[in-house]
Amino acid sequence: MAWYQKLFRQKLNPSQPYIMMQEGTSIPPTPNVYWQYYENLGIVNRSINMIVDAASQIDYIVESDTIAQQFPPVKGVKKASVERLLNSEPNPFQDISSFRRLLLLDLIVEGNAFIYYDGVHIYHMPAHLVEILPDEKLYVKGYKLHTVEYKPNEIIHIKDNSMRGIYRGASRLKSTLKNMDLLARMLRFQDTFFENGAVPGLVLKSPNALSDKVKERMIEGWLRAYSPNKGGKRPLILDGGLELDSLTNTSFKELDFEASINNQENAIMTALGVPPTLLIGGNNANIRPNQRLFYIETVIPLMDKFLRGYERFFGFKLVPDNDIAGLQPELREQAGFYSTLVNTGIISVNEARKALAYDTMQDQDTLRVPMNIAGSAVNPNEGGRPDEEV
Repeated sequence: MAWYQKLFRQKLNPSQPYIMMQEGTSIPPTPNVYWQYYENLGIVNRSINMIVDAASQIDYIVESDTIAQQFPPVKGVKKASVERLLNSEPNPFQDISSFRRLLLLDLIVEGNAFIYYDGVHIYHMPAHLVEILPDEKLYVKGYKLHTVEYKPNEIIHIKDNSMRGIYRGASRLKSTLKNMDLLARMLRFQDTFFENGAVPGLVLKSPNALSDKVKERMIEGWLRAYSPNKGGKRPLILDGGLELDSLTNTSFKELDFEASINNQENAIMTALGVPPTLLIGGNNANIRPNQRLFYIETVIPLMDKFLRGYERFFGFKLVPDNDIAGLQPELREQAGFYSTLVNTGIISVNEARKALAYDTMQDQDTLRVPMNIAGSAVNPNEGGRPDEEV
């Protein structure tokens, strides 16, 4: 492509100055309250870890061709180097699993993931510390972490879905914030309720009026004799002929909030894209379909965001490795589908191997001719329709 063709092909967005004016010259990360829920709520921790651990096991296959002429590979980087960075050794300090899990956690909880490329290795940059610097013409001027500024061609930015801005993604936990807050409050209420002994274990009645000093002495003696090692709770003393009556019909079972807790947990799992059956348990009839749903609707689309970001940055065509345990039944169906296409002469062997993410083979680009013509009824060695008698 000639230089003048490139010049006329590049047309900047005329609305970018207005977008920058609306977004501002700097977009810092917003305070994130979701990390405390990830650390303290078991259902949030387990659901996110399921997604992170499943997605971190998927490798990338780097193909030799580039994605487009206008996106050539990064200067000096080769296919083997990209394969090493993305699948085995991102940098001298981290293994590939730790590196991927940090990025996936950032993308789910923060809504953004940032990767620094120094020309040789790639490094994870904490999303809650990275500041985006918009540009009046070129979309992004750079990135900033504390006092260090980075050029746009040094940072790979993976952005999750967001309707509030074009620069930063939104956390996947944002839509379920009320559910997490309500679940946390229910659990705190349970702890406080039983720690404080809100329901008396014993009611002491007296027909006579007792002084406060006598009441306190009786309560202290009771607690000293039976609490806390012997399980006794603070007793209630009713004097002067007072009688105890029920104020509410609330029982211990109702105070357990079991149904409400289950509803909140299911809402959180649904928002994250984890089928509740995978955590609650089930039989063999519904585990496999939910596992496939989990990979197809949650894990693979999440990894596709990284795949397209790497693809755009490095310039090489990338495809995910299909060797995924949760999708093996679907792979068997896919293999049967392509076998039928090859044996019926619709596509070649190499076309099928490429679709299944396998390397092509030599002399396997021709179509197969179906050999399904019935033999002669007189002589099976003779194919085709028998000669008609004259």
